[in-house]
Amino acid sequence: MSSWLVTAYPWIKSVHIIAVIAWMAGLLYLPRLYVYHAMASPGSAQSETFKLMERRLQRAIMRPAMIAALLFGAVLAATPGVVDWGRGWIWAKLGLVASLIVYDQMLGHWRRAFAADRNRHPTGFFRAVNEFPTLAMIAIVVLVVVKPF
Repeated sequence: MSSWLVTAYPWIKSVHIIAVIAWMAGLLYLPRLYVYHAMASPGSAQSETFKLMERRLQRAIMRPAMIAALLFGAVLAATPGVVDWGRGWIWAKLGLVASLIVYDQMLGHWRRAFAADRNRHPTGFFRAVNEFPTLAMIAIVVLVVVKPF
């Protein structure tokens, strides 16, 4: 099994990176939709369009991409010689990935609130939370490439 993982490593890594890019695109775009949705009157045609866009983005792009990123990331981590579990960078990266999963779940909670016309957050709130995935992504890339500790 492990020799197969070593041979398939470049392909697994490629699919992992593609899935991460797709998931990150959604994590960055969905809160931006919420900024504009929060400005729309509940029940308006514009609000209903945002509801459709948000649901499709989360269910058709973000959820499958997140699952693929986690699955292929786990396979990479199981590949012999890829991760030194005694180093701190991998644990910091996994902590940031866990926080992105929580953030993804929060985005789903806010989407359901918009879908039920129960949003309680102003546009400024969504502008602020939209910064988190960018900061997490920068930190993850630095951790994975530089392996500072």
